[in-house]
Amino acid sequence: MSNAIFRVPQPTNEPIKSYAPGTPEREALKAKFKELASLQPDIPMVIDGKAVRTGKVEECRSPHDHSKKLGRFHVGTKKHALDAIKAALKARKSWAATPFHDRAAVFLRAAELLAGPWRQVFNAAAMHTLSKNAYQAEIDAVCELVDFWRFNVKYAQDIYENQPGSLPGMWNRVEYRPLEGFVFAVSPFNFTSISGNLPTAPALMGNAVVWKPCRTTMFAAHFIMELLHAAGLPDGVINMVTGNSSEIGTAVIDHPDLAGVHFTGSTGVFQWMWKRIGENIAKYKTYPRLVGETGGKDFVFMHASADLDCAATALTRGAFEYQGQKCSAASRAYIPQSQWPKLKKKMEEQLGRVKMGSPEDFRNFMNAVIDKAAYDSITGYFPHVKPRNGASFVFGGKASDKKGWFIEPTVIKASKPDFITMREELFGPVLTLYIYPEKKFAETLKICDKTSPYALTGAVLARDRAAIRQASDALIHAAGNFYINDKPTGAVVGQQPFGGSRASGTNDKAGSFLNLIRWVSTRTTKELFVPPADFPYPFMNGN
Repeated sequence: MSNAIFRVPQPTNEPIKSYAPGTPEREALKAKFKELASLQPDIPMVIDGKAVRTGKVEECRSPHDHSKKLGRFHVGTKKHALDAIKAALKARKSWAATPFHDRAAVFLRAAELLAGPWRQVFNAAAMHTLSKNAYQAEIDAVCELVDFWRFNVKYAQDIYENQPGSLPGMWNRVEYRPLEGFVFAVSPFNFTSISGNLPTAPALMGNAVVWKPCRTTMFAAHFIMELLHAAGLPDGVINMVTGNSSEIGTAVIDHPDLAGVHFTGSTGVFQWMWKRIGENIAKYKTYPRLVGETGGKDFVFMHASADLDCAATALTRGAFEYQGQKCSAASRAYIPQSQWPKLKKKMEEQLGRVKMGSPEDFRNFMNAVIDKAAYDSITGYFPHVKPRNGASFVFGGKASDKKGWFIEPTVIKASKPDFITMREELFGPVLTLYIYPEKKFAETLKICDKTSPYALTGAVLARDRAAIRQASDALIHAAGNFYINDKPTGAVVGQQPFGGSRASGTNDKAGSFLNLIRWVSTRTTKELFVPPADFPYPFMNGN
């Protein structure tokens, strides 16, 4: 065994490729997109490193062409969830005892494989199964996941190096032990990087994991497991299961060895988990760690001093990139009355140039929403948009499900700040505007803070520094990620740790040490080199 103290490589953010015409990456991605279209994988669950097929299958389909079958995946039951837990608990002991540099090497290798030979596999998979354009796939499925794996290794080293002081004659030290039990990772459909990070962040810290990906994105999840296997992750450390959410979730949450939950998804599901864990609290061997990010109703607050071109671009990109299916997407905006006529013209001009369709056509800025359930939910709000309800369409408001789940970029103007689409999370390409009197800037900031139960991201657009300070103070708890003169999306690992509070989650910032510290349990050791040989203290001498 080596007695060297190793230092991990200094992480840097993975450069984003442009995919502009004439670039080699553009041609490579187009070729891989066509290749994956005909791959038709038979996707198993992975338990203890073994492929598990049940014979009960569901199909993977493209949101932008729901007649297109990408492959199929096998659906599990409670038994498979319990088998995955058993495998995780079996793998935990040896994995927890594995030296950090060996654990780190697995994920550093995974990062290099993804940045290199696997790059276009992940991009093409995200384009097919998530309906992301080339740029959105690149920043998510490749760059952010590479960054998670590189930066998390450095953050883990920083945690391990954080040690207490010692007085002469003694040595105090802290061990950062993996949690006692297994971690349950539940990932959403919308980011491949989140799907990759939720199970691997706890695993990096020595934990064993049961991972349940979103059923609609099993085509992409399949490649994550394949890549981790290629990177050398031992069998049983991460076990991938699929099945009915309530059946799998209940089996896992009710298990006495549950040590933690790493979750991204709906507020309702996370609250159900929290409640169920509370009901079970006496049966667990340890108090489970609960880490969750649960959505948002993200705002853009424009001051009268804001640059109009920048404001229009922030709204177009912030609300409609990836069809608004980002937890951080701009969903509501507050616009000063004096600037609205000019801003409206600029937004209409920009949105008029937005093309929508298959991600295979690189000219398309927007693609399809994820599935029929999302399509029905989003368009279900449109009948509320009527003058008698105090709302009207400024742009869009149309949709078609003939070939794929397509919804136009839609802008709604509401006369009241508590209109339903100003309050509720739609998770789609819909932006609602409230036009406020310029003199009521402070009053409207208070309205913005109180309108939504969420507190994930938000942005203020202004040139006036006093207005920026005023908005920052008034909205101190309204967003875990706050942007000044930028759209409220696009957090980068190592630059803007991501997460929110209130109904948006536990704010255990992904992409920082704050997340990784939740996956360890510390043990403090005090070693005394020359212990006392008798019990009396000096004060006891004399009368």
